[in-house]
Amino acid sequence: QVHLVESGGGLVQAGGSLTLSCTASGNIFRINDMGWYRQTPGQRRELVATVTSRGITNYADSVKGRFTISGINANNTIDLQMNSVELQDTAVYHCHLGVTVLNGDQLHEFDTWGQGTQVTVSS
Repeated sequence: QVHLVESGGGLVQAGGSLTLSCTASGNIFRINDMGWYRQTPGQRRELVATVTSRGITNYADSVKGRFTISGINANNTIDLQMNSVELQDTAVYHCHLGVTVLNGDQLHEFDTWGQGTQVTVSS
């Protein structure tokens, strides 16, 4: 089994900063990629930022220049540094993990999600 633990959400004023963290644990053979997506009521989950095991990052246009995703560290943790937050950044932020596990002698790749952490930006 693989588990994701998210932390760092909360209330922040517009223009302020917040850091989200996500840690993966469990029967992990290899992490392929990790990232953050967000969702608001009635809307589809959308990309915020991702990073591969090789450190290649990808950002949504709406957060470029404001948010920074870290590399995947030795503790299987990523951070999302959110600066200059805006009202429209309010959402539930979900950590995403692309992982390979070893079951017996078989490698199995799959994606999994964290339960989400609420970020609320106030004016």
